[in-house]
Amino acid sequence: MRQTSVNSAELFERSKAVIPGGVNSPVRAYGSVGGTPVFFVSGEGAKVRDVSGKEYIDCVGSWGPLILGHRHPEVEDAVEAALRRGSTFGAPTEAEAELAELVCDRVPSVEIVRLTSSGTEACMSAVRLARGFTGRDCIIKFEGCYHGHGDSFLIKAGSGGLTFGVPSSPGVPAALAELTLNARFNDLNSVEALMSDRVAAVIVEPIGGNMGTVPPMPGFLEGLRELCDRNGALLILDEVMTGFRVAPGGAQELYSVRPDITTLGKVLGGGLPLAAFGGRREVFKQLAPDGPIYQAGTLSGNPLATAAGAATLRELGRLGVYDDLEAKAARLEEKTRAAIAATDLPLCYQRVGSMGTLFFNQGPIESLDSLADVNTDLYGKFFHSMLERGVYVAPSQYEAAFLSLAHTDADVDHIAESAAAALKECAVGG
Repeated sequence: MRQTSVNSAELFERSKAVIPGGVNSPVRAYGSVGGTPVFFVSGEGAKVRDVSGKEYIDCVGSWGPLILGHRHPEVEDAVEAALRRGSTFGAPTEAEAELAELVCDRVPSVEIVRLTSSGTEACMSAVRLARGFTGRDCIIKFEGCYHGHGDSFLIKAGSGGLTFGVPSSPGVPAALAELTLNARFNDLNSVEALMSDRVAAVIVEPIGGNMGTVPPMPGFLEGLRELCDRNGALLILDEVMTGFRVAPGGAQELYSVRPDITTLGKVLGGGLPLAAFGGRREVFKQLAPDGPIYQAGTLSGNPLATAAGAATLRELGRLGVYDDLEAKAARLEEKTRAAIAATDLPLCYQRVGSMGTLFFNQGPIESLDSLADVNTDLYGKFFHSMLERGVYVAPSQYEAAFLSLAHTDADVDHIAESAAAALKECAVGG
């Protein structure tokens, strides 16, 4: 593989001159761990290589999409074949229908689905559809859950998460912020206190993945379903991260809950920009062109992304795939817990399926306020120690790590051994 003649530090300086912060998504700037971002040039299976030629075991997987690993041959062949036919038409293709059929077949609650280009777009559209269908304006979201950078989602909680929100990003109008109510993840009482006939929908990550891996407590998702039904609101499950990741039908299959609307992304696109929102036919009949609620996208369902997505879902349909992922993840969990036990550091490891997080504070982590004492400085030291050992983990404490079908037992053992050594360093210097 050809190496570039520059290193990551030089490329970062070059990028900062023409890209805000030198990156096209803020977490890539290493703001919470310090140092210079690593610039990658190639990936193969479970490995990535940087511009200087160093190889790493990849535990980020492009933040979740690469459940088959980098350059899976079936995905690569499907994309190449699609490209030879044409990259985009702005018109319907058979590939869109094929992918939609696969989604409806796999996800229990999805009767009809609309493809988009990003998870943010899918979540924004889901909320607009819910508002239009119910004729209500307010939504309830949860502290620590991220649904993209739409204005309605960039809201932080007021006192105790039970008051009207205020903008957490300049550029979010206060009037819009007042329509977003914040509840505490895993706390049904906080939701019930906010529920009224003004609420169009409750939107939630069924497994928190943007504050680290935070599973729902028993009865939480079922309770949200009951509260929505009782108050005439829609339940939106944001499965952009968990869809096809934790089970063939996502977290809603794993926890036996049926939302009105589901948002999907990441794994769905097989590594290309593609997402979707789908659900009850009655609700989606209100979406243009069938109904008056407008949503559109020039590149939605483009042939390259639909080819990658369909190839990925077909591979995930093979017998034993999720058992294989579970075995790898369980192996890593067992070894990581052993490494934790060998230190005196306050640490916690949480996992659902092939996504998991090592938290640098005492667990269990049940909501965002459980992370009030998290040691982000120590996580930064851990992150760089892992990089030195050839393991690429997320450059933020508040993210999940992901395993793929391409990771071998040897890869998993190297990750765990590297983590044990890194934690020893943290214990000495922390």
